[in-house]
Amino acid sequence: MKRSYITMLALAAVLSSCKDNEVFEQEMYKNEVALISSSYYNTFQEIVPLTGEEVTGYIAASAGGTYAPTEDMVIHLEEDDEQLDVYNRSLFDADERLYAKLLPKDRYVIEDYRIVVKAGQRTGRTMVKLNPEGLSPDSTYFIELKARDMSGVEINSKKNSILYQVLIKNDYASQADNTFYAMTGLVDERITAGNKKLFPLSRNSVKMVAGTESFESDADHINKTSIILEVGADNKVTIKPYKDIVVRQIDGNDRYPNVFRVEESFGRKFNVFSISYEYVINGSTHTMQEELRIQVNK
Repeated sequence: MKRSYITMLALAAVLSSCKDNEVFEQEMYKNEVALISSSYYNTFQEIVPLTGEEVTGYIAASAGGTYAPTEDMVIHLEEDDEQLDVYNRSLFDADERLYAKLLPKDRYVIEDYRIVVKAGQRTGRTMVKLNPEGLSPDSTYFIELKARDMSGVEINSKKNSILYQVLIKNDYASQADNTFYAMTGLVDERITAGNKKLFPLSRNSVKMVAGTESFESDADHINKTSIILEVGADNKVTIKPYKDIVVRQIDGNDRYPNVFRVEESFGRKFNVFSISYEYVINGSTHTMQEELRIQVNK
């Protein structure tokens, strides 16, 4: 009786092991589709150059499993804001001033909301046509999409949505990086130094805080303290108000002649602004002469 009992236990263990192996193999071999994004709230960053023209980006999906699929796998994308709500609530709680925004509809076109992973391949993608001109560098913009099954395709439940982030850049600054320039110069004839963050605005212009004013992530403060540096075809810099500030460009200073140049020194390359201007904030007038410098990749 004892020997028979042991035999039954052994047989049960073998059957259980076979079943586990079968499940494991099924998991290994099945082609599950996922939208390609980071693990950080399913975000994907598309860094878009400001050229004055339409720019192309892509949203992609991949098929898992031990082998590539033997048939075409098709998923459908739908616009949705559920994941964006999660993103904003998780990062900023109730402070809606800091919330990321959906990219305005007139800024992009997705002509085909299907992604096809072809038989024998691992990935598929669809095109996004982007018009980034005029986007605020102080805001975070997403296109939010969710994948739906179209033909019996199994979709990864953790990677079935994507927050497709559009970041803008030009030759002088990038929204994707903290573009801090080293600043040296004079404010009201007193020596000053520090770091200034520049923000891309258009193909040939950037925004920054005037003089030695503080930077704050507040729209009213940004509008009151920010100026625009616009680089001409001859590298001459024109200084303009961003919104509410009063600013006057001062020309004729040999050391700060309102120009942009690229310098090379000991194998390193630098973007350099040399500018001079006068600005008014809260009734006080200040004169600023400054050089802005940052090392750039060749």
